[in-house]
Amino acid sequence: MLLDTAGVLPLLSNWDTDLFLWLNQRHLPILDSLMFNLSKTTVWIPFYLGLLVMAYYSLAKNLRQTLLLVIFIALTVVAADRFTSGVMKPYFERLRPSHEPSLQGQVHLVNDYRGGKYGFASSHAANTFALATFFGVALYDRWPLWARLGLFGWAVLVSYTRIYLGVHYPADILAGALVGGLFALGGAWAWQRLSSS
Repeated sequence: MLLDTAGVLPLLSNWDTDLFLWLNQRHLPILDSLMFNLSKTTVWIPFYLGLLVMAYYSLAKNLRQTLLLVIFIALTVVAADRFTSGVMKPYFERLRPSHEPSLQGQVHLVNDYRGGKYGFASSHAANTFALATFFGVALYDRWPLWARLGLFGWAVLVSYTRIYLGVHYPADILAGALVGGLFALGGAWAWQRLSSS
């Protein structure tokens, strides 16, 4: 028997919207500025540089392996970002909650930030989970568990800011995380093959 998509998809969309509204409406004015800034890519530049330094030392100061790592991370993140922004968003054309007419007045926005028109899937989630997964897989045997888990905690935090700011549904985040993770698995595998040859 075929799945009744006509009934299931609207139900899933309703659950997604309900969960979004529940999460988005749990906000504190004191956190607005923090969440807005944590959502910015530039804020995390020192963090990214710290990750590269850690990777360099984890790879026994092997400059060739570290440079290849940087190249493959960049390719992975760019691929995940372009896939979500350039393929998924235009294809699915799912309005962000901040642009959804039926939700006007219900969505907590910060600094009137609304993002682009479409939001499925989240590029922030794709990028952060791509980075976390890449490091987690590529340096699995060189980084302690707390460092790998910390990266995923960071990816969850950055992704959550997007719901807090009212620009993504939870399904946008989950889809973006999945895309980022899949691209990272491929990128980390390619880096391991090339760097060990």
